[in-house]
Amino acid sequence: MSQKKINTVTGEISVDKLGKTLMHEHFAFGYPGYNGDSIYSDQFEEALNNSISVAEKILKSGISSVVDATPNDCGRDPALLKKVSEATGLNIIASSGYYYQGEGAPAYFLTRNALGGNRDEDIYEIFKTEFTKGIGKTGIKPGVIKLATSKNIITEYEECFFKAAAKVSIEENISIITHTQEGTQGLEQADLLLSAGVDPVRVMIGHSCCNTDMDYLMSIAEKGVFIGLDRWGLQGGWGCPYDSRRIANLLGLIGVGYADKILISQDTVNFWWGRPVALGSVTDTWHPTHLVDNIVPILKKAGVSDSVLNQIFIDNPIRFFSGSR
Repeated sequence: MSQKKINTVTGEISVDKLGKTLMHEHFAFGYPGYNGDSIYSDQFEEALNNSISVAEKILKSGISSVVDATPNDCGRDPALLKKVSEATGLNIIASSGYYYQGEGAPAYFLTRNALGGNRDEDIYEIFKTEFTKGIGKTGIKPGVIKLATSKNIITEYEECFFKAAAKVSIEENISIITHTQEGTQGLEQADLLLSAGVDPVRVMIGHSCCNTDMDYLMSIAEKGVFIGLDRWGLQGGWGCPYDSRRIANLLGLIGVGYADKILISQDTVNFWWGRPVALGSVTDTWHPTHLVDNIVPILKKAGVSDSVLNQIFIDNPIRFFSGSR
């Protein structure tokens, strides 16, 4: 195994120490604008206590590491994540990145650009500084870049982040995870990053499980990048298929030889910054141990071996973060 390092919120560790890893979760998340809601402006302790409880449940399920995929404009709080990791022992990998245009905060960059700024240079400087010096004054370095695109389109604004991320990925040997809106633009995301020179083994095309077209999924894998099957439990709404369809796709991908291209998670939001969110029945099974508690037993019953599950949960994250094949 590789002895390469990965940044966690408590410092560097060997990728070999990651253990079973969830590749895309959110301990705390808020849509841009939440921080202007003064009635809900003092939530740190509540979020911390909730996140510690969630981390303890994750550890008890056998998971050792979690990628917190919360982007810069959606309430990312590295100090919170560090306290959670220190209190529980869970390895947490923070992200550097921005959300897609429709649900992110583009006004800052678009306005600066209109007023004579250089958006591309600004974005590159943000990414580069966070990975080389740390996030703000915390000194905490992210371990992965998070990118996102809109449904059925990659906007000019979104493309700027992909180009900046590609440069930093190559310069600093950093891996990239993405958000695809409703499982669209995955092939285009991969093409954009690979054409910029990013090593395919350092790319995970996220939320691919929101698209049940096997030709689409296999075409992504054939590019050499990882397929992010990372929204388990969020089903029957919000552009997400039912888990039964995801299971069929996962079994099919394993069956045709793509187990080495699969990364897995649930994309749970465990605390919402700002006012409480009414989620509805779509999220009845959306919790951070759903994969281990409910999906893994079904996969085992269908004949998926422990070695294949370990490949997906342990070996593939090591390869992704170390850049090894």
